[in-house]
Amino acid sequence: MGALLQVVLPVFLVIGFGYLARKLDWVTDAFNDGLMTFAQKFAIPCLLFGAVSQLAVRDFVNLPLLGTYYGVGLLIFALGVIGARLLFKRGWEDSVVIGFGCLFANSVLLGLPISERAFGTESLTANFTIIAFHAPFCYGLGITCMEMLRAGGTPGPAQVTRIFKAMFSNAIILGITAGLIVSVSGLPVPDVVTDATDMLARAALPAALFGLGGILTRYKPEGDTTTILAVVGVSLVLHPVLTLGVGSVVGLPSGELRSAVLNAAMPPGVNAFLFATMYGRALRVAASSVLIATAGSVVTVWLWLLVLS
Repeated sequence: MGALLQVVLPVFLVIGFGYLARKLDWVTDAFNDGLMTFAQKFAIPCLLFGAVSQLAVRDFVNLPLLGTYYGVGLLIFALGVIGARLLFKRGWEDSVVIGFGCLFANSVLLGLPISERAFGTESLTANFTIIAFHAPFCYGLGITCMEMLRAGGTPGPAQVTRIFKAMFSNAIILGITAGLIVSVSGLPVPDVVTDATDMLARAALPAALFGLGGILTRYKPEGDTTTILAVVGVSLVLHPVLTLGVGSVVGLPSGELRSAVLNAAMPPGVNAFLFATMYGRALRVAASSVLIATAGSVVTVWLWLLVLS
């Protein structure tokens, strides 16, 4: 138990330091915004570029791993959308945002550091395989559904253009795409470029975790309590349970199964709120779900590590 706490607590303590620093006005909102901009638009793309560029082609075509994780993810998204519509009587656009919140696990800011501390750097190959497709899959699914709703059916050329523009204006997706190109093509990367991106990459997770703590001070858990708790429950419990079940049936190797389940067990990331902001729908549900699920994951992630150890 003590060893597992040593894995989980440092990650959440960094978030807590960021939260406390903002609450005590030691830093400003502008500081946190700048820190998150640095992390999400520069440092994390460099981290993912470096990691993905070193993956072998076979890692990108790991169909059992990807099929398990994203097959369950598609089911979770559908359950979130249908549940929000039928159980909580939300509009279809609100329901898509709620489904997106159930689906989009914080696999980079929390999944990577927790996996690394729990199982070592050598265990991260499966994480990076999942992450390489995470933002494109989640944003592609969410944006496509929302644009179809707004277009009244199958999106036309303008909607398709908007979907791709929204996806490929995301710095994280660009970093992953560049890494995929290097890995598949075998293009050499000059040492000076590798050294520079490695320097930025080392700052990515500490900066992002600290900034995330400050950002969370803006989210107020108020109203829509039942819907918010449902999103939290789906994210922290149902998503990893289904992933564990499907992965076990498929026969994933233990290392890949651990990575898939632990990624699925992460709370919704800030991207869940950003997606809600893009469309101006279910903002309170998205914001409160991020806050409450992140706090709750201190306990649930520790429990999942017990299960997976």
